[in-house]
Parts: sequence; structure tokens; C-alpha cells
Amino acid sequence: MSALISGLGWVTAAGMGGGKSLCPFAMTTDRLPPIDRKAVFDQPYKNFGRMDEYSRLGLAAIAFALRDAGLEQSAAQRDIGLVAQTEYGCLWTDIDYYNSALPDRGTMASPNLFAYTLPNCFMGEAAIRFGLTGDSYIVNEPSASGMAALGLAVEEIAAGEAQTMICGRCDLGRPPLLGSSGQVAAGALFFVLENAPVAQRSYYGTLERAAHGQILFEDERISDLTALARRCLQIKR
Repeated sequence: MSALISGLGWVTAAGMGGGKSLCPFAMTTDRLPPIDRKAVFDQPYKNFGRMDEYSRLGLAAIAFALRDAGLEQSAAQRDIGLVAQTEYGCLWTDIDYYNSALPDRGTMASPNLFAYTLPNCFMGEAAIRFGLTGDSYIVNEPSASGMAALGLAVEEIAAGEAQTMICGRCDLGRPPLLGSSGQVAAGALFFVLENAPVAQRSYYGTLERAAHGQILFEDERISDLTALARRCLQIKR
């Protein structure tokens, strides 16, 4: 079973954008810059301003991936699924919320932060913004490879559960409260996978599910999403 990669988008410390943009791509452990709405959406989007940093990160990268695939705009809802891998999820937001709840026995606890104390909140925001109605779930995995999310997305397409899947990883990195050891690269990286041929649209290459659960991209074994993004950018079509 194969799937075409028709789009990719990212937000990292090095920059943000999609595969067809001129923005640099690199995953580093540097702190992410603030994500401004104007850098992601041309038109005002009131929900963006109230989101926590983690949700802005995920939504922005998904927006760039869909835009890169030519699937950002649609007047109707679409059966597109979404799966993402994260190690720390919304832990930064959880800590901020807990800190707001400590004074005065919680009387000043932030309801806005509380609304984003689940690691899949940004997926709900993406579903609302882009009309996505497919399966949507988070994989909490102590690895920055993102391969679990990619494998699940390919399986969804192979099983006929979806014709289009968005998959990737989203992480703000290790909170300082947990110490500096085991730091992971902060950022988000998402791919758009399609089962059907992308008529009159460009694509990056083909993913194949090989034996023993291995994923091949253009007949080469893929070990992590960062390497996959670099390969895609090398062979634009």
C-alpha cells in the first residue's frame, strides 16, 4: 500500500513555512520565537489570540502543510484525519495553569489556560478552522522521531479508513522545571498524505509500508520525520 506526500509544513526556531516556500527548515533545541497570527493567516482569526503557545505551534504547522498541498481552503467539511506525536504535549500550559491556580486557593485560576490543558486541543482547533472530520488523536511517545504517527497515518490509508491524513509531531521541548537533560527539539512538523493521485498538483514522493512495519520513502528506509522532510525538500516535483 502506498501514499503520496502532497504537502509539508513546519514551525521551528529556524523559521516557519511550507515545502514550496523559501523558509529554512531545521529542527533545533533553541527556544521558539512567538508565533504571530499574521505570519500564519492573512485574515483575522479571533481564536488564534486566545490559544496557548503549544496550540498555536501545532495549528500553524498544520496550516502550512495544508497550504503546501493546496488543501487549505474548502467551502465544505472534509474527511481528513489527523495524528500527531508528542513527548511533552501541553505540559508547559499545564504548569502555567497550575501556577495561576496556586494563589488565593485557586480563585484566580485561568479559565483560558484550563481550556488548553489537553495535548490534543490544537487538533480540535485545526478541525474547526479547516473543516476536518476524520479521526484525530495524539500519540504520547518518548521519542522525537515521529515515526509512530507516520506509521499510524499510513495504516489508516491502507485500511481504507481515510483517503487523506495529516501526520507529524508537535512539541515545545522539555520544560525547565524538569531539568535540562533529555532535551528535545522544539517545533512542529506535519505532512499531508493522500491515497488518490494528486491530479494537477505537485507531490514530493511516495511512501510504502514495507515488511516488519518499516516505512519507505522512494524506496529508502525512513527513520524519523526530520530526515523525511529533508528528503522531500531535495526532490520537489
